[in-house]
Amino acid sequence: MILLTCAVGKELAFFTSMPHVEMLVTGVGPVESGVSVARALAQSSYELVINAGIAGAFPGAADIGQGVVVSEEFMFLGLENGEPLALPGGARVVDRVSSDLALVDRMLEQGFAAKRGLTVCAVTATQQSAEGLAAYGDIESMEGFAVLRAAEMAGVAAIEVRGISNFVTDRAESKWNFDEGARGLEGVLISLLSLVAHAE
Repeated sequence: MILLTCAVGKELAFFTSMPHVEMLVTGVGPVESGVSVARALAQSSYELVINAGIAGAFPGAADIGQGVVVSEEFMFLGLENGEPLALPGGARVVDRVSSDLALVDRMLEQGFAAKRGLTVCAVTATQQSAEGLAAYGDIESMEGFAVLRAAEMAGVAAIEVRGISNFVTDRAESKWNFDEGARGLEGVLISLLSLVAHAE
């Protein structure tokens, strides 16, 4: 069984029911999505978690309407500058997680680009903030890290796919286009589901 997750149902409005695929609308942000996925994985058995949704791209990293696969996610959970945070007793902050790299490679063979994801708690809305964040990822979402990390902790393979709906910059210049992002998402998700189905 595959657990297909999105933050809001409209992102997957195009999706029609498929055997062995269960859809979960997690809610927006890392807390809602992480808790929702962790609860689902504790209650039922899944072979794969797919995190799907729209995302913003830092200028030059991807085009609006493009469907991409996310190879890894980063989230600021330690020092603001991204350096490791020293904690007592050998404790560590987990701020990076990867999609299933074998699946990522197979999606690359299908012609999709792999991008680095940055998970944020608030949508970036100024060019100044975007310039400071661009070094940490190619695209920005609010759920990617949380979903992939919840799956990793449960020992379940996971992969993230996104459709680009806007550029990460001043909100007035972001060229927000939900429909184009959803179309890009549809293409990459349908390809992924077809790939997984043929592998079974």
